[in-house]
Amino acid sequence: MSELHLQHDSGHSVAVLAGDRLLLRYVYQPTTDLTESPRPYLHPVNSLQGDTLTNFRPNDHPWHHALSLTLNQVSGVNFWGGPTCARADGYQWRNDHGLQRHQDWKRLEAAGSRATLAHTVAWIRLEKTYFQEERNLVVDVDESAGSWSLQWSSRLVNVSGQALSLGNPHSQGGMEGSHYSGLQFRGARELLDDHLDPLIKVVAEGGIEGIKAVHGVPARWMEWHGQLDETLRRVVIRFENNTGPLPWFVRRNYPLAAFPVEFDRNRDVPADGVIELNHTLTFTCVP
Repeated sequence: MSELHLQHDSGHSVAVLAGDRLLLRYVYQPTTDLTESPRPYLHPVNSLQGDTLTNFRPNDHPWHHALSLTLNQVSGVNFWGGPTCARADGYQWRNDHGLQRHQDWKRLEAAGSRATLAHTVAWIRLEKTYFQEERNLVVDVDESAGSWSLQWSSRLVNVSGQALSLGNPHSQGGMEGSHYSGLQFRGARELLDDHLDPLIKVVAEGGIEGIKAVHGVPARWMEWHGQLDETLRRVVIRFENNTGPLPWFVRRNYPLAAFPVEFDRNRDVPADGVIELNHTLTFTCVP
């Protein structure tokens, strides 16, 4: 088994490698434009065989930053990027973008088959901090199973001094079915291109299958069964919410999965209130 180790480009990113194989690169000091709500992101996220599974700044939605944590709308602040959706006039570009700023590393280590990246993140607009976050990313590799997993846990504290309302295009009344919020995975374009192949599919706990069936239905886990271009390797990506069922957000034509923090209605967070997130993504190469 290849032991994990880190490559730290100080002030920019940390890469996690298994031997000489890159599993992920975590860019914690992004240089993206303010209109994309800059935030730390993971890209590339690779299979154990080296296939890239994420898509960063796709041409249809450049503010989709591979694997990243977002809050779509926070009391008038857009931490998601791009135009903001409102009931009155739909999607419009507005001067309302926030950003996430890395503060301090708390833990940065790798040993054996596990690596841990833990740091604090401030959610800011115009120098006002809305949330203070403790973020922990734990990578585990199981080479015998051809897989590795990422556990993402976050604790966000409302430090704004006021109650905050979290919304998305659906809950704000502007775009039914659009529940963009929370941890978002924007996948490589070919992953869910089924070309009439029944093995390429989306399934969820309880025997649920198909995009229309899975989207919006509460389940503890969801899986993508996909195939990659060029190598033709197949991969299973499993998304798990470790605290119980949640209604999944999923798109197929531009492959995207999300763990919504709020779904069909806004979520209020009181001053000093806390949001706890705990998710696991597992990437498995299928023989």
